[in-house]
Amino acid sequence: MFFTCGPNEAMVVSGFCRSPPVMVAGGRVLVLPCLQQIQRISLNTLTLNVRSEKVYTRHGVPISVTGIAQVKIQGQNKEMLAAACQMFLGKSEAEIAQIALETLEGHQRAIMAHMTVEEIYKDRQKFSEQVFNVASSDLVNMGISVVSYTLKDIQDDQDYLRSLGKGRTAQVQRDARVGEAEAKRDAGIREARARQEQVSAQLLSEAATARAQRDFQLQQAQFDGAVSARKAQADLAYQLQAARTRQAIAAQRAQVALVERAQRAQLQEHEVGRRERELEATVRKPAEAERYRLERLAEARRAQLMMEAEAEAEAMKVTGLARAEALARRSEAEAAQAAAKAEAFAGYPEAAVVELVLQRLPQVAEAVAQPLLGARRVTLVGAAAGPVGVARIPSEILDVVSRLPGAIEAVAGVTVTPATQKKPECPA
Repeated sequence: MFFTCGPNEAMVVSGFCRSPPVMVAGGRVLVLPCLQQIQRISLNTLTLNVRSEKVYTRHGVPISVTGIAQVKIQGQNKEMLAAACQMFLGKSEAEIAQIALETLEGHQRAIMAHMTVEEIYKDRQKFSEQVFNVASSDLVNMGISVVSYTLKDIQDDQDYLRSLGKGRTAQVQRDARVGEAEAKRDAGIREARARQEQVSAQLLSEAATARAQRDFQLQQAQFDGAVSARKAQADLAYQLQAARTRQAIAAQRAQVALVERAQRAQLQEHEVGRRERELEATVRKPAEAERYRLERLAEARRAQLMMEAEAEAEAMKVTGLARAEALARRSEAEAAQAAAKAEAFAGYPEAAVVELVLQRLPQVAEAVAQPLLGARRVTLVGAAAGPVGVARIPSEILDVVSRLPGAIEAVAGVTVTPATQKKPECPA
């Protein structure tokens, strides 16, 4: 059967085939039941409060000393672990701590008896080192190592320690009073010197301030004269530059007016061309489309009559009279087609075209004036003759409309001017 233990304890196995006993610190071991025996020993660190009361020092002064020590059974050293097992196996931690405490207290008393109160009080480190070294040598034989020892407190019932401090306290107080008096004397001397230096520095500062103020006023007068001269030059330069700028602005405005006039003329030319193309699309093309429609209708009518004649001829098929009648029907259809064409051509002569133009003229005038509805600003550029201002806008629109008959004559080949200028005759 296997047994295990943590790093803070050790196991000792004895019995069959275990001579000498096997010691395992922090591990596992195989144990045969009924043939072998296993025991455990603690390896925890023990904190001991070592107090020695009313121990007479070398000069016969009784004092009480309290020290703090940490001890533990050393499990890594096999010899020390074997010694500890021989002495403490089967004992509890409290029993082991009590044995170590009594050993430390005995060594602490022995060292106190060989030292004076002054040595213990003034050099605690030396006392702690002596107790540590002496106690360690004895406890090692028991398998216990002293981890640390520190002197915690020193007390006495005879006020010996307080008496030692009184002389030093009186000396310190005397030195303090002497030092305070010397400090006050030196402070008074330094204060007087400081006041004298302060007055001298103040006088020097006032003289330097007066000189600086005089130099400042002289330089300020020089700077004011230079600033006035520069300001006068700047004002003259500003006026000259302003005159040049106004001239440049006037020249730029004249150039802008010329450019606007050229753009307006170019815009009018583009508008006339666009209106001519619109007239061609709205007058001539619809007339041609209507004529083409009537021709198609006449041809369809003729084809319908021919088909009817041929059907009747096929139905008759008895005599040659049917063939003759069919030819007569075809002739009638062709005559009807010719009459329809004549009627179509006669229905749209020059007067009809002129009528269409006159019907479209109000729409053209509306389209010419349409861009002016959304304009926020209108700039008119023209010759000096004629009306000016807002009165010029209707005349410009009528001028554009008056050019339309010439454009229609050039596009449609129809003379519109005589018909539009002809006055109606008054009845007699």
